[in-house]
Amino acid sequence: MNDALQVGSLAYDIRMKRVGEVMEEYGTRYMLRPVHGGCEWDVLREHVRAATTADRLSAALAERNANSSQGGGAAWG
Repeated sequence: MNDALQVGSLAYDIRMKRVGEVMEEYGTRYMLRPVHGGCEWDVLREHVRAATTADRLSAALAERNANSSQGGGAAWG
């Protein structure tokens, strides 16, 4: 499904529907980490591909929405 991804590149896990930074490649798996930190996860090579611009924007929007629902957004009023 993909060519080899480079450490440091952004990848999209098609099963978990998440974007992560490639931290390591080992055997038939990649180790990914959320872009802004967090717990790493591993994914089979056939379930990951290079992240597209749309994937990156979707991940950024999801993160912003999560932050605003936790009180991380601007205060109104």
